[in-house]
Amino acid sequence: MIRKSSYRFLKSYFWILLLVIGLQSCEDNDDKYVAVSPAVVDLTQVPYPNLSEYHFFEGDLKLQNPVYGVIPYKPASSLFTDYALKKRFIWLPKNTKATYNSDSTILDLPVGAALIKTFYYDHVQPSNTTQIIETRVLIKKITGWIVAEYVWNDEQTEATLQQLGSTKTISWMDATNTVKTADYQIPSETNCYTCHNVNNVTFPIGIKPQNLNHNYTYNEGSKNQLDKLISIGYLENNLPQTIVSTVDYEDTTQPLDLRMRSYFDINCAHCHQDGGYGASYIMRFAFNKTTNPVNLGICMTASHVAPGNPATVIVKPHDTNRSLLFYRVSTNDMNYRMPFLGRTIRDEEGIQLIADWINSLTSCN
Repeated sequence: MIRKSSYRFLKSYFWILLLVIGLQSCEDNDDKYVAVSPAVVDLTQVPYPNLSEYHFFEGDLKLQNPVYGVIPYKPASSLFTDYALKKRFIWLPKNTKATYNSDSTILDLPVGAALIKTFYYDHVQPSNTTQIIETRVLIKKITGWIVAEYVWNDEQTEATLQQLGSTKTISWMDATNTVKTADYQIPSETNCYTCHNVNNVTFPIGIKPQNLNHNYTYNEGSKNQLDKLISIGYLENNLPQTIVSTVDYEDTTQPLDLRMRSYFDINCAHCHQDGGYGASYIMRFAFNKTTNPVNLGICMTASHVAPGNPATVIVKPHDTNRSLLFYRVSTNDMNYRMPFLGRTIRDEEGIQLIADWINSLTSCN
């Protein structure tokens, strides 16, 4: 016979056990965002003086282990930044969602949203270690997006708000065991707004459906990134059946034309668009614009020339020497290099991709 006190204890234990199992089940099945994220984004206080104050990560800050509600993501192709590696995360306030507008426009993120992007290098010399250089945080206030630049200390224990810009010399060993060196430019707030700006309105760049419509390997396994955002309640489930998507431009199994267009989209389109910093030039490099050869500058007379360079056409088929675009992506001359921000050394693989594409063109038709 069970005594009443024992019965009450067993009954309480039973319900607690069901609660624990239920919560665990929600985590395992990737259900909606039901708990409270530890992240803190007080719109009246941001940007905070230190990155750690946001509580985006748990444990050792440099390991970048996201807390509940901070979701990693990766666009199909990545902006070249002197070969820096990147980690990207999105956080939304509880009970808010992003919405889809079109394949080629950024997700409409709610007020309070934060996008986190960390730049780092592996195999940094001479100690052959990983070193984080900077973390950029974009936060959407009621008045629009703000940019906060955090620079990491040498001890890799904290990143502090620094909006004036600086340079850091770094050497690392690449996959071919070649040591490379760059005078890495940490952008100023003004530099950030140069690229993240259309018609004097600040905006993110990479978080577009066309860039996220591919799988990412999460802790629980591989999943389409848009499906992931929907499953956790971060994105309205109103996507079209088909999304015209970019590809990984480093993936040589993809068609050359798609790789080239994806490269230009992520590296150049944010400036070369109506209302952007490069709006005065004829090129329009957005993925949904580059089916038109005119927007790529093919057979178009250049509006300027580089002294001593024979190129007078923006892109001359099968002739890199006379293609001004090729010269500008190849040179390190600060007066002519493109992009003029975000790189100080040559993107050798990107240059080869563009050369292959130009050489694949046979005529102006």
